[in-house]
Amino acid sequence: MSATPTSFDANRPGPQAPGGDARTVLQRLYRRDLAAYPPTGRRMAYLAIVVVTTVVLYYMLYVQYAVATSIITHFDMTYRYFVWVSVIGNAVGAFASLAAGLADRWGRANMVVYGLLIASLLVFLGLPNAGGKAAYLVLFALVSVVEGIVLVATPALIRDFSPQLGRATAMGAWTMGPVVGSLVVTTVTSQTLDTSSWQDEVRYSGIAGLAVFVVAVVALRELSPRLRDQIMVTLRDRALVEARAKGIDPRPARRGEWRQMLRLDIAGSGLAIALFLLLYFAAVGNFVVYFATTYGYSEQRANAVANWYWAANAIALVAVGLLSDRLKVRKPFMIVGAVGSIVTTAAFATRATHPGTDYYTFAWLFVGIGVFSGVAYGPWMAGFTETVEKHNPAATATGLAVWGWTIRIVVAVSTAFIPVLVTAVTPLVDHGPQVTAAQTQAAPALAIVGAHPGIFAELGKYPPGKAPADVTARAVQDVGPADLATVQKAQPQLAVLQKYGTKVQKAAHDGPGQWRTWWWICVGGQVLFLPFVFLMAGRWSPKRAREDAAAHQAAVDRELAGLA
Repeated sequence: MSATPTSFDANRPGPQAPGGDARTVLQRLYRRDLAAYPPTGRRMAYLAIVVVTTVVLYYMLYVQYAVATSIITHFDMTYRYFVWVSVIGNAVGAFASLAAGLADRWGRANMVVYGLLIASLLVFLGLPNAGGKAAYLVLFALVSVVEGIVLVATPALIRDFSPQLGRATAMGAWTMGPVVGSLVVTTVTSQTLDTSSWQDEVRYSGIAGLAVFVVAVVALRELSPRLRDQIMVTLRDRALVEARAKGIDPRPARRGEWRQMLRLDIAGSGLAIALFLLLYFAAVGNFVVYFATTYGYSEQRANAVANWYWAANAIALVAVGLLSDRLKVRKPFMIVGAVGSIVTTAAFATRATHPGTDYYTFAWLFVGIGVFSGVAYGPWMAGFTETVEKHNPAATATGLAVWGWTIRIVVAVSTAFIPVLVTAVTPLVDHGPQVTAAQTQAAPALAIVGAHPGIFAELGKYPPGKAPADVTARAVQDVGPADLATVQKAQPQLAVLQKYGTKVQKAAHDGPGQWRTWWWICVGGQVLFLPFVFLMAGRWSPKRAREDAAAHQAAVDRELAGLA
């Protein structure tokens, strides 16, 4: 963590003085820049609005995965089609993230506020009333476009309102957005699905989005470009940052920002964290399907076990952010968190082929994974923004756009790849419930067929009602008219079992091993994260970090004395 001095000319005109804002109420709804760095109370309020906005946006985005089986049934989708809804959504979200790099030129707050409004209306009015699966896909893609934009604009706002020595706490709070969003999804659905439809669950999230929009449209502000384009290490830099802002022309700093951000320590680190989060992406999109098809969990029970992951992760993100800021280092936390996550994820992978694993074994494994991934990810977000600032603080949103694009592309590719590797999940989702119901309804008929395999094998050679008279007479004599009638009545269910039963049985046998392979790939992604930690900005030693902070403060004091 270090500051790069920025030259200024005290005689050049600066931004509007604090307190001189003569904007009308209407203008304040779209002109949101602040001429001075806000005091602590207002700054915390802005940070809180950004975090809550992120939480509710991810609540709206992730709720479909918690009711995935219901959506698949309602629209008569195949599992593969539902997967491609997510793949296409993430792909368009990736390029929306690149477009959000323009937030360095256009500002961040309006992107967040009005993006939230659009997403809320799409979720509340659009998704529950989609006329078919194609319409649902298009509407979800539009929601994903908004998510891709906000994915970049919200952490940019967090960076603007948090000096480096408070950055890990602020970024930990922001990172809680997707995590708490997932926790809200699983908590609400696990408590209400027994009385609510999937459409109701989606509408609940849209109502939450509209409520937060009302607050954000009135209250959310952002720093002017002259303020946000500087590095701020501590709050004690405020006077110097505002003085420098009087003489900064932000335009030269924004030339060639994309070239500056396409470096190994930025683009490579963005790819590394995306690979580290492969398990998280699978948890959001596939935990309900995984536990339903492998362990027979209901949607409610699958969401309940996932709560342990999200809750532990959310707590760890904030706690480790406070500790990282206190010690003034990021890298040691990234390493410890990554190693711990590798160990606990590996333990989770080994459970995939043990169908007798109980609920609380998974719960405690998820607590471990959630805690350690939070220990790594919160400090990583702070360290990444500081790495971007090292190259050009005026290109913060551009650097975050590179990261956002990478994250969404990895999500899209990994989501598309899961059905290719875990081939068992498609027949289990598409036909598993149908086969289970057929087995239950046709149980008496199956028992009769099992007791007389020879005669029913003979009858099976002919179309219904077309068997020769001698075969029919023998069947009546051996089986009896009542039992033959029972078998005849169950013909639709027996046809389902004949068509899909073998496929579903094979999928149930192969699925656990295929999922285990995917969980081990997630472990590999976490291992690949480790070497990129060494490329990022920041110290390893808390002692050296304290020395840097002291040297920076001395430089700030000297510059302020020169201004006086």
